[in-house]
Amino acid sequence: MKRTVLLKGAPLTLAGRPLVAGRRAPGFRVTDREMRQVTLADFAGKVKLLTSFPSLDTPVCDLQLKEFNRRAAGLSGVVVIGVSMDLPFAQKRFCEENTIDRMLVLSDWRHASFGVNYGLLIEELGLLARAVLILDGGDVLRYARVVGELADQPDYGEALARLEEVIGSPHVEPPPDDPGGCVPCEGGVPPLGEGEVASLLRGCPSWRAVEGRKIVREFTFADFGAARRFLDMVAVVADEEGHHPAMTLSYGKLKVTLTTHAAGGLTRNDFIMARIIDSMEA
Repeated sequence: MKRTVLLKGAPLTLAGRPLVAGRRAPGFRVTDREMRQVTLADFAGKVKLLTSFPSLDTPVCDLQLKEFNRRAAGLSGVVVIGVSMDLPFAQKRFCEENTIDRMLVLSDWRHASFGVNYGLLIEELGLLARAVLILDGGDVLRYARVVGELADQPDYGEALARLEEVIGSPHVEPPPDDPGGCVPCEGGVPPLGEGEVASLLRGCPSWRAVEGRKIVREFTFADFGAARRFLDMVAVVADEEGHHPAMTLSYGKLKVTLTTHAAGGLTRNDFIMARIIDSMEA
């Protein structure tokens, strides 16, 4: 299903992996103002308030960062993080000039990892949507609010109220049907049997099994550029999941093949990746 936000009433498309509150959030890789890589794992065990925004060079985003930095002063045991596509040099200058010292401001410019993995990349602009997310100490997404109109501010009161709830209960278990992410495989892991493959394929009806050792799906797009952009997004998610498909790109088409080389066949990781990839299709 196509997801959109508005810019002065005009719709813009959100690309990437849509998130569901209550499920475990995926990882991401961003860059700090000293050009060092920062990942979600760097904040393990902590409650995190993440706020994304299009660009520091707009009045609304300027106010958004200053407001969250001000409110972060009264928070204990919480990491407040701002993320945008602004270059780290610009973020460093902004933070120094405006004394943004109670929150981290990080750049998604290098890989668009946060935007793609959290479904907040604005396809037409290459910028991040305005949003507020709260992850608990176990990285379960407890609150997610995308601001529908980019020219509007987030609802600070609602976000802070929900944050207080999470601080009071910083760990919850995701639902039993949460597939989580891919699990690293080592040599010697057995492949799935024929019956297991058939059962899991029912949850991925657009994919077909080939020789019982791989699953394949072909995606169709309007043109070469759209197919390439989808390939790039799949690659970003695959890097985060540590499970990489083979992909063949042609005009308006992308063929994706999943298998687990360490197992010599199919594992649950292949079906987890298939469902993630399916969820990214607009």
